[in-house]
Amino acid sequence: MLEARDITFKVGDKALVEGVSVRFDPGRLHLIIGPNGAGKSTLVKVLARLLRPHAGQVLYESSDVQRASEIELAKRRAVLSQAVEVAFPLTAREVVMMGRHPHFGSRPGATDEKVVDELMEFFDVTEFERRDYQTLSGGERQRVNFARVLAQLWRPTNSCRYLFLDEPLTFLDIRHQIEFMKKVRAFADAADVVAVGVVHDLNLAARFADQIVLLNQGRVAATGSPAEVLTRERIRSVFGVEPTFVPAGDSGLHIIFD
Repeated sequence: MLEARDITFKVGDKALVEGVSVRFDPGRLHLIIGPNGAGKSTLVKVLARLLRPHAGQVLYESSDVQRASEIELAKRRAVLSQAVEVAFPLTAREVVMMGRHPHFGSRPGATDEKVVDELMEFFDVTEFERRDYQTLSGGERQRVNFARVLAQLWRPTNSCRYLFLDEPLTFLDIRHQIEFMKKVRAFADAADVVAVGVVHDLNLAARFADQIVLLNQGRVAATGSPAEVLTRERIRSVFGVEPTFVPAGDSGLHIIFD
C-alpha cells in the first residue's frame, strides 16, 4: 500500500502540489489526470522519492519512504519517465539489463539473463537486442525502456513492488499505446504491485484505470472510479471543454470533446 499524507511541494513561493492526501492500494491501476500545470508529474516524482516534499509524508507499507536506503528502494521501486537519454553506446539488451543492476553484484547471473529475455519478449523488442540503442526510433526506445523498468520489478519480493509511470505513452503510436496499457494493466493486477501513472488521454484513463486521481491547480479535485471522476460537470469545470459520452461496447464509454 502507498499513502500520501498532506503532501506539499514548492518551487520558491509557488506550491506545485499542495495539501495532497491520497491512497493507492496494490492490485489496482491508479492513473493521475489533470490539465497542464496541475502538478501531476510533480506528485509522481514525490511519490517515487525523486523529489522530497516540503511538507507531508509518503508511506510505503506504513513506513516513511524518506528513511529507505537507495539500494533498498531500487529493488522494489521503478520509474519510467517521458524520455530517457543514454550517453554511452549500449545495445538494447544492455539497456534492459540496467534494470537488473540493483539485484546483482559485479555481473548478472542466470536469473538476470532470464528476466531480460522474458521482458524483451514481453515488450516485443527481442529483435533489437543487439542493436545500438541510439539507432532506435523514439517509440522503439520507449518500448526498450518499458522492459528496463519492469526488469527491476519483474520477480516478486517480500514486500510490495512500486511502479511509477510519468506520461509513459510519449513517442508511441496508437497501437503500441493500447498494447502498453494492456501490459501495465496485467502487471498491476498482481497482489503485491502498486502501479501509479500519469496520462493525458481521458479515454485511456477511463478504459484502464481502477482509480483515477484528478488534479487541478496542485490539489486533488476528485478521486474514485472512472465513472465517479469523469463526469460531464467535472470535465467541463477542470478542462474547460464540453464532453459527449458515447457507448463503446466492452471498452465502456468513449469521450469526445466539442
